[in-house]
Amino acid sequence: MHPFLAPDYLDAPVALHHRPGWTAHPTVVDASRAWREPMWVALAILVWLAASAWARPLMLPDEGRYVGVAWEMLVSDHWLAPTLDGLPFFHKPPLFYWITAASMSMFGANPWAARAAPLLGAWLGAVALYLFTRRWVGSVAARRVALALAVQPLFLIGGQFANMDMLVAGCTTATILAAADAVLRMEQKQPFRRSLAAAYALAGLGILAKGLIGAAIPGLVMLVWLVATQRWRKVPALLWLPGLGVFLAVAAPWCVAMQQQFAGFFHYFFVVQHFQRFVGSGFNNVQPFWFYPAVLLLFSLPWAPMLYRLAVRRDGDRKPGDPVRSLMGVWLVTVVVFFSLPQSKLLGYVLPAVPPLAYLLADSLSALQPLSQRMHKVWRASNVLAAALGLGAIAWLAVVPTKSTAEIAAALQTHRAPGEPVLMLQHYFYDVPFYARLHDPVTVVDDWQDPEIRTEDSWRKELVDAGGFAPAKAAAVLVDASRLRAVLCRAPVSWVIGPAHALDAYALPHRAQEVLTERGTTLWRVDAACRAAP
Repeated sequence: MHPFLAPDYLDAPVALHHRPGWTAHPTVVDASRAWREPMWVALAILVWLAASAWARPLMLPDEGRYVGVAWEMLVSDHWLAPTLDGLPFFHKPPLFYWITAASMSMFGANPWAARAAPLLGAWLGAVALYLFTRRWVGSVAARRVALALAVQPLFLIGGQFANMDMLVAGCTTATILAAADAVLRMEQKQPFRRSLAAAYALAGLGILAKGLIGAAIPGLVMLVWLVATQRWRKVPALLWLPGLGVFLAVAAPWCVAMQQQFAGFFHYFFVVQHFQRFVGSGFNNVQPFWFYPAVLLLFSLPWAPMLYRLAVRRDGDRKPGDPVRSLMGVWLVTVVVFFSLPQSKLLGYVLPAVPPLAYLLADSLSALQPLSQRMHKVWRASNVLAAALGLGAIAWLAVVPTKSTAEIAAALQTHRAPGEPVLMLQHYFYDVPFYARLHDPVTVVDDWQDPEIRTEDSWRKELVDAGGFAPAKAAAVLVDASRLRAVLCRAPVSWVIGPAHALDAYALPHRAQEVLTERGTTLWRVDAACRAAP
């Protein structure tokens, strides 16, 4: 348990008077009771998030890519430098891979174990929000907030999507709340260093989860909140030298080790993969500025009555001086604006805005005390509808797995003998090594001299960039089409995966046996008997 969630956090819940110049009054709670409810809430959130994580295959490209990297880490037993098809892969830092590889080593190579990292990220964010709300607002509000967040379709699906977005969102959420807890403790004349140390440690984990964004977003949210609420004098107290030491101890060693092992790592990881991606326009999924507000609105429609209350709440209903509400409002707006600035917008980027939105939706009921029976029913119906939509989406993806080559990989695993080489034509199928339990890199055949590779955001550029850190390995696994015949002639039997008609384009003097075709992708067996053909 992180320091700001330690026993003293649970033993002394505090509810803030919602008025200017707020003060706090302690609520006396039996110590055993103080522990009991948070433990059950934390367990319930974990079970809810994990219960359906097994249901669907890995989705391409993201889930296949990142789980594939973790699979390579596990089977190679090289846990420091992530690799993609055996090549150093530095698009993202290693925390996701470490968690995923460790999970698969304990629970087996299956989709449920492969989604441990986003599950833990979602759980960390939800539990942190629950505990923070419980301390500074109250138990009833905390339960409402935890429920609204857990059943939010975007949060539920994100918590089961095997990429870095939910992991960093969980770290970001916990970092902001730990730092805010430190500020509020300062104002209450309570010890705050433990919370501050936790914030720095969590920011370090955020760096290892997805890079600089793991510290930049919490820092920006806290700065805007402190300035907007005239707490800017707290900034020097938050810039704590021992805390910076904790941050560096968590985040720096891996980065330094990679730079020592791979020249140019710092430039590629920080400049190319952070700053250039943020300001660049040559990346996938270009969307207008309003994309994220529309996404959040769409996924919050089950709470339409609460959204209406947020939009039309009268000034008399507001709680001036409420530091928690102001934090959540600033947090929501800051994250949405920040990620709306780049042209490239992926759905998962906005996940750090979901926890404050869930808080505001639940908090919209706070002026209605006691709640009427009708509003109780509306609130319950909203959460049930949201849960049903999230589970329905997961069920649909399980029944119609349109972005997966799991069947191809299963056939390959069934028919392939150990040591027989695997080739991929005109595409790298990220999930095949995981599902087929491959222990060695595959040969990828394409036009690797194509000058457009460097200008596109694609699987080809990922492999070429990775190959730049290990040119000798790249020469062995990234093969031009002109060398395909020679590669096939190296082994008695080879296995080839590619688009259904790809093999025909090469006019090879080999007889290829089609084993399986699924959704336009084919698995062939190329037999040694064909090699001697003229």
